[in-house]
Amino acid sequence: MEGKNQSQRILNAAYKCISTKGYANVSLRDIAEEAGVVLSQLHYYFGSKEGLFTEVIKMMINKYLKEINEALSMGETAKDKMLSLVNFFKDLLKNNPGLFKLLYDFTGLAMWSSSFNSLLKDLFNDLSKMIEEKILSNSALGENFRNYSPRAVARMILGAMFGTGIQVILDSNENEILDALNAIQIIFE
Repeated sequence: MEGKNQSQRILNAAYKCISTKGYANVSLRDIAEEAGVVLSQLHYYFGSKEGLFTEVIKMMINKYLKEINEALSMGETAKDKMLSLVNFFKDLLKNNPGLFKLLYDFTGLAMWSSSFNSLLKDLFNDLSKMIEEKILSNSALGENFRNYSPRAVARMILGAMFGTGIQVILDSNENEILDALNAIQIIFE
């Protein structure tokens, strides 16, 4: 039991360090200090920096997918579910921008690391599939979107939400940009 608590404490510390400082600015020593363990414990539980960060990504993905699934379960109509998803993203961007920063940081790393690439590719595929199944599969899309598959529209929605998220993180006028997420509702008109 102690080992599980220790490894979870290390994962939580790594998540906190990376989401506040960024991957490139965090050392294993920083994480060990945050977790209150000796540096060798990180190697014992995770093998390497990439092994540790792979586990952080998995932890983040599991939490994120669960929360999005819950958001997509709210509402009766596709438009209600879309609004719930938009509100989820808005709340997350306002209250937990570190998660988005971490996601963007790992997405950048995924361009160069095959293990990170596989995890992030699976995340985006899972998110697209959730949007497709829970919102688009039983809905009437707006006239401009009828010629596209629900999968293609789901990927467009996801891209718009993450692109808007980047803008919110980079721009101090976040409320104006957050309102741009409401424009996604146009697919149902």
